[in-house]
Amino acid sequence: MTSSTPGRPAAESAPSPAEPLRLQVLTALALHRMATTGQLRQMLRPDGSRQLLSRVLNKLQSTGFADLTPLADAERSRTHAWYLTPEGVRLTRDLPVLRGRPPYPITSKTAASLKTPHTLTAVRAHLPFAADARRLGHEHGPWDWTPEVSHPIGEGERLVTDAVMHYTVIDGEHRRKLRGFVEVDRSTMSSERLAMKLIEYARLFHYEAQPVGRRRQPAANGPAWLRWYPVFPRVLFVLTGASRTTLDNRISDLQAMVAHHPLVAALAREVQLGAAVLEDIEQHSPSESVWIPLAGGKPRPWTDL
Repeated sequence: MTSSTPGRPAAESAPSPAEPLRLQVLTALALHRMATTGQLRQMLRPDGSRQLLSRVLNKLQSTGFADLTPLADAERSRTHAWYLTPEGVRLTRDLPVLRGRPPYPITSKTAASLKTPHTLTAVRAHLPFAADARRLGHEHGPWDWTPEVSHPIGEGERLVTDAVMHYTVIDGEHRRKLRGFVEVDRSTMSSERLAMKLIEYARLFHYEAQPVGRRRQPAANGPAWLRWYPVFPRVLFVLTGASRTTLDNRISDLQAMVAHHPLVAALAREVQLGAAVLEDIEQHSPSESVWIPLAGGKPRPWTDL
């Protein structure tokens, strides 16, 4: 279980303009696991050129700190996904933003190719939130999106959320800190299995860890999630990889789980739950009314679920 990253305040993790781009690229690849040149440009230098990122990446490859794997799509044969080599992992292991993170999961080209589709889709889901924050003057940057965060949910089981997002809405002098558990669905699992993720979040919401070696008793400090979050993060499903009809049906199945499962219904009374299509948040931005509240209601921005 990570100890500091899940509850890390967003303001502490904004990259400094004074940091060399090379270091920012290494950190981004270590945190996000993998990204294309275009994604790294949007993440780190949205006003910069692709050539600027390419020069840095090519230098990291020539010095043995990064490598690349081609994307499977034949129509994009010139596009590659970048990842860290074992040498790059060792170089970034002690960076403050990466403290408490689980081991880097990519150790070879084969491992990289297996993880490419889901990892790059998760980066795609992050980028519209970062672009929205820049446009609106909010706080959310490359280090405010932490992939693959694990939480205990009891009986020796764990919930691994695709990403934990930290986002601060700024309205004049008012600052509103928001957090989200983000589930990225590429329509590769059954709709029922996707909906069952809500049961896992409900278990996390109610789970109270018991001290080792003691009889089972009510936990004095409340639910285990309070160790990392002052408020339970909202749960956001981002769907892609199928027709609109199929995606709408998957969202309907999520809503049905909220309506019919008592533990999930209890979660929905306390926690904001929403779903949106990835292409919609890319085209319109996450702050538009493209999110479907899983407890019912009209589409709205994710901040208003």
